[in-house]
Amino acid sequence: GTSRQIPQTIIIGVRKGGTRALLEMLDIHPNIVVAATEVHFFDWDENYVKGIDWYRSLMPFSYGNQITIEKTPGYFTSPQAPERIHDMNSSIKLLLILRDPTERVISDYTQVYYNRVESHKPVQLFEDIVIKNGALNTKYKAIQRSLYDVHMEKWLKHFSLDQIHIVDGNTLIKDPLPELQKVERFLNLPSRIMSSNFYFNQTKGFYCIRSDGRERCLHESKGRPHPLVNNTVLEQLYSYFREHNAKFYKMVNHSFDWH
Repeated sequence: GTSRQIPQTIIIGVRKGGTRALLEMLDIHPNIVVAATEVHFFDWDENYVKGIDWYRSLMPFSYGNQITIEKTPGYFTSPQAPERIHDMNSSIKLLLILRDPTERVISDYTQVYYNRVESHKPVQLFEDIVIKNGALNTKYKAIQRSLYDVHMEKWLKHFSLDQIHIVDGNTLIKDPLPELQKVERFLNLPSRIMSSNFYFNQTKGFYCIRSDGRERCLHESKGRPHPLVNNTVLEQLYSYFREHNAKFYKMVNHSFDWH
């Protein structure tokens, strides 16, 4: 009685915003099934040309009462993804998880830094990438990805605001349950995720998941220590994002506790 379904909900981003944590936590819900890997169907042309049947073939089997969710953080910043997703299903529900844009930039750098270290490639200090000739390097991809207002504008051309639920990534890590209950309501699902599904792991410094008699934490690549960043550089980042954040708050009728 199961079949592979095209997702009724997609976690569209943002990279280093907490997409993996959100997906793993939602996977606790009996009415949710999740795609195991990031599919990159709507943002990578070489995948998009393979067609919708190829996309469906990558989804898990589900029952009729279950929602299929996939997550690809690259969708949020992709110029093509909003229109392509709309063409597939104009009434789809989208989940967007965001965190303080400066923290997201540092986290983005940290991931690339560790990947380069593990591949024995040369690495640069955060400050040397973010500052060029004494000024903020606003062309740096990680900074571009944190301009939430710029990207959101593209999504709102294709979807109404009530189709996009924004999850507070900073809150999800500190206190997962309230954020997940909001998602349950947004997806019109019965309330099934409980506080007993989470326990705080002192070693990792964030919540791990307990369900079906199993305990699991996010992959060791999550929660890596960030570099200590020069205060002057931090202030430059805060200052640069301030105006973009204000525009974003207005766009989505909601304020966040960002610098």
